[in-house]
Amino acid sequence: MSWPRPELALEVSIEDGLDASDLAAWDEARLTALVRGIVSRELGPGEYTLGLHLVSDATIRALNAEHRGQDVHTDVLSFPLHATPDAKQMPFVLPPSEPVSLGDVVVSLPRARAQAQAFGHATERELAYLVAHGVLHVLGYDHEAPDERERMRQREEEALVPLGFTR
Repeated sequence: MSWPRPELALEVSIEDGLDASDLAAWDEARLTALVRGIVSRELGPGEYTLGLHLVSDATIRALNAEHRGQDVHTDVLSFPLHATPDAKQMPFVLPPSEPVSLGDVVVSLPRARAQAQAFGHATERELAYLVAHGVLHVLGYDHEAPDERERMRQREEEALVPLGFTR
């Protein structure tokens, strides 16, 4: 039996002032397919929304300081809005006609570019990796313990490889 694919509204924003030459690596269609694939595999049928935001180093640093108390640059931040299976709180109840807002993923374009150069792969691949990583965090994955890190890394690659995001 095959389950119906989830409906996902991906709300994308790109911060004004980012380097236009770097934006060539932002393949919105492939990234949307990436996010849809992860949500489909992890959550199954349903209606969902997710915010995906491409920002500068200054913006992500300010968000990191405000929300995590760490006044440093980072590559990706995730802001989940739903209860995960291991969460202690009850999920927020929505009317049946409303999609579930999964949260937001914020990616630093300058950090993605620098990391791609350091790792020796395309900026497009690094952006896809950071998006996959952030979405998995929104869905409750973590990487603090070695077994969690291995499981999350496996899920990232399972999402990236079918779309041609190779190292």
